[in-house]
Amino acid sequence: MATPTVFQAAGAPSGKASGGVPPQLVHAFLEILTPPPSGTTDAPGAATGEKIEFQFNPKELTLTKTAKWKREAAKGAKKSGVPEFLGAEPAKLSVEMFLDATRKMDDGVVKAVEKLFGCCVPIDDTRQKQKASPPWVRFQWGAVTGFPAHIKTVTAKYTLFTPSGTPVRAVCTVQMEEMGGETSGQNPTSGALAARAVRTVVSGDSLPSMAYREYGDPMLWRALAEANEIDDPMRLPVGVTLLVPALEELDGA
Repeated sequence: MATPTVFQAAGAPSGKASGGVPPQLVHAFLEILTPPPSGTTDAPGAATGEKIEFQFNPKELTLTKTAKWKREAAKGAKKSGVPEFLGAEPAKLSVEMFLDATRKMDDGVVKAVEKLFGCCVPIDDTRQKQKASPPWVRFQWGAVTGFPAHIKTVTAKYTLFTPSGTPVRAVCTVQMEEMGGETSGQNPTSGALAARAVRTVVSGDSLPSMAYREYGDPMLWRALAEANEIDDPMRLPVGVTLLVPALEELDGA
């Protein structure tokens, strides 16, 4: 039976971070990943560097995980037999994207929808292979990171147009399905949305010192830099809030 979980989202944390620094608004985005060269679902290839950013953060996320069971009637008994677990289906994540171009009245909404549709089409590098594959994606929003997935469905509903007929407002429903599948002994939500810690930079902090404090290894400072898109690791302003990826995310870091 599928069990949907709805995550209420406020778009930005309330209150202020330690040190009196106002929290920063963090926008959600879909990170575009290349499919693995092997054609398997074990792990995605490198990130392409391309993102599909949410213009407005979603109001909620719906996560679904389904378990497969087989139940047969017991012979000579009035009740059915003990159900047999047959495995778990890939997790599914559904999210809405609200797109609006009424400020510029341009084709920005159309281009954003085309970008989403492009994630449902095999990429050129895989068209000549036995199994063509669309790009993989991963939903990320602040302290939450999703599973590597493929976009199964994109539904775009245009709700406002210019006098010339160009759509300038749309609501897109994006449904993603996990690529990796079941992991033995895994918590049902750990393979779907992994929480990241949030730390505020204080005087004397550096990326190596924070990596040592969080992971016990100062050489993992690059993971912090990449997760927070820090171009200059020598400049770390006091009061800035950093996302700290979970240790299990750092395989191969």
